[in-house]
Amino acid sequence: MNGFEQVIATPNPLGINLSFAVKRWVEPEAWAERVVACGLELVQFSFDLLDPLWPARLRTSLAQQHSKAAKAFGLEIHSAFVGLACYTYNNLLHPLPEGREAAMNWWRAAIETAAELETPRIGGPVGGMSVRDNVNPASRKERLDRLVEDLCTLLEYASKLGIREWLIEPTPLPRETPVSPEESVRLLEHLTGFIPVKLCIDVGHALYRPLYQEHARLEPWLALGNRIGMLHLQQTDGQSDSHWGFSTPGIVDLFKIRDLLKDGPEGIPVVLEVFYPFEAADDYVWEDVQASVSAIRRSWGYTKSDSDRE
Repeated sequence: MNGFEQVIATPNPLGINLSFAVKRWVEPEAWAERVVACGLELVQFSFDLLDPLWPARLRTSLAQQHSKAAKAFGLEIHSAFVGLACYTYNNLLHPLPEGREAAMNWWRAAIETAAELETPRIGGPVGGMSVRDNVNPASRKERLDRLVEDLCTLLEYASKLGIREWLIEPTPLPRETPVSPEESVRLLEHLTGFIPVKLCIDVGHALYRPLYQEHARLEPWLALGNRIGMLHLQQTDGQSDSHWGFSTPGIVDLFKIRDLLKDGPEGIPVVLEVFYPFEAADDYVWEDVQASVSAIRRSWGYTKSDSDRE
């Protein structure tokens, strides 16, 4: 465990999304060194580090370098995931055909990139509607029906390239989908027959009070059981999609999350996903990442081994 030992059993492996490294530690060896320094072995690759639409020859070379670095440092790339750049766009729920076609092209390239990274999983949020589409019941239904068709097309392509699991991340925005446990189940029921499709549940999304109000709790999401493939962990104030580290005060109680997971889906990875302003000092970002991992370890029963204290 890279200098750490587990002193209280937890069935959920801990990893980190490489969002913290964007525009800072972008060289494969640079982010890998920092992940190892945190005592972690599991990473979720962010497409903010490598845009799938970069020229194929260059993209392939870079993906192979990232994969090689992960192996050299003893790290597992658990999955490749949508980052902030792609999330900025309407993606598969774009109101115009040209926008949806562009999104399909992006996802095909992302699937190819995931294969080049040698990770068996890919995922992220799937899209957001325009205001006009969202308030028009006929347009909303058309967008959602088309989304299922497009996702099935992508799942078939992913299966041909060796991807073994697709992860969809629910978001707390009514113009996006899925936005609730019930809506998540309905979507997954339409996405069968190619490769398994599961959910990436973000703790901060589940606790977003302006939308869910008194129902802003993680428990209804964890009740989805084996439909969940992983958990994103962040600190938040419940009023924004904060993605703070755990040096910042907030409403996420790590001890409570640990206890909830004891009765939740067994074995799913828990991945720290933190974002920082680009203008934030690099030293601060790195210190906050380390402090956040340490806070999770302390709360969940990880501690420095005796040999490391000497």
